[in-house]
Formats: sequence, C-alpha cells, structure tokens
Amino acid sequence: MTTEIRHIVFDIGKVLLHYDPTLPYSRVIPDDAEREWFLANVCTHEWNIEQDRGRTWEEAEDLLIAAHPERAEQIRAFRKHWNEMVPHAYDDSVAIFEGLIAEGRDVTMLTNFASDTFREAQVRFPFLNKPRGVTVSGDIGLIKPDVAIYDAHARSFGLDPASTIFIDDSLANVEGAKAAGWHAVHFTGAEKLRSDLAAHGIEV
Repeated sequence: MTTEIRHIVFDIGKVLLHYDPTLPYSRVIPDDAEREWFLANVCTHEWNIEQDRGRTWEEAEDLLIAAHPERAEQIRAFRKHWNEMVPHAYDDSVAIFEGLIAEGRDVTMLTNFASDTFREAQVRFPFLNKPRGVTVSGDIGLIKPDVAIYDAHARSFGLDPASTIFIDDSLANVEGAKAAGWHAVHFTGAEKLRSDLAAHGIEV
C-alpha cells in the first residue's frame, strides 16, 4: 500500500446491527401480500430515509396518515415497534470492531440513522459508545451516499481521507466514500471484512 490506513470508519445497520423492518410487521399485518404492498407503497424505504435525514417522526407519520387515513395505526407502528426491527448485533463483526478499538486504532462510525432511534440503539448496544465518535445523518441533515456527509465526518474527526477506510453494506455508500477520496470496502460478512482489512495492511 502506498498510503497507510490510520482511520477506520464503520457503518452500523447491516454491518454491526441486524435491521429488518418486516419483523414487527409480520405481526401488525399478518397477510404476506398486504404487508409486502404496505412496505412497498406506504412505509417505504424512501419515506424512512427522510427520518435519517432529520425529518421528525411526527411529520413523517402525518404525511402518510393524510394520504392513507385508514392505515394510521399501521403507519404509527413503524416508530412504535422500531426496536423490534433491530433484534441483535452481529457478534462476529462487533468482535472485529472492538478488537480494532482495543488495539488503539482510530475507529469512528458514519451512519444513516434517525437521531432518536440511534440514541435508543446506543443504550441497547453499549459497544456503539466505544469508538472515538459518530456522525449520525439525522443530526446533521445529510445522508450517505452524498459526498458532503463524508467530508463533514472527515472534518469533524480530523481524518485524512487518503488514510481512511470505510466499511458499508451498501455499494452506493461505498462509492460515495470513494468519491470523497476515502478507501472503502463492501461489507458482506465478517470473514470477507477480515481479508479486506488485511489487504489494506490491517490484521485483526
């Protein structure tokens, strides 16, 4: 490697924490076809990402309830049962994450997350408090893969982009990091992450 990696930045959802919005909705809307329709047309990924950008849940719910008044309770269930969507951490990934911190490496996190649900996650999963810090999209009104959020994170934590590696499960977010001048790897599992880090001179 021509550049030594001195900063390691982790995404959180689907890298350190499992996330699946269908989990509570299998109970809220038992019919498979109706549930699939609801998550594709009402509480969509595109709707939810705006809470990651900083929109309040109240505003988000009001918007959908105005369009689908008969589904008000199903819409409110998204925030009400959010904790069920994040049932557990990925122990093998967390072991790598904590191992890097224990070695004294500079570890931070960059996540698309609503401000309030992130704070709940920190209480439920204390390892999220271990790194040097975090940039939460909902706190600053920017979301990945916008290059501006990577630049903001680098500024906040004094990172040299050329000496930074980013780990994310989303290829679009990996490309966003590369556009910001970072190294980046696509997360598909802990073993691949170990080999990807080793290829960048980081043995874990």
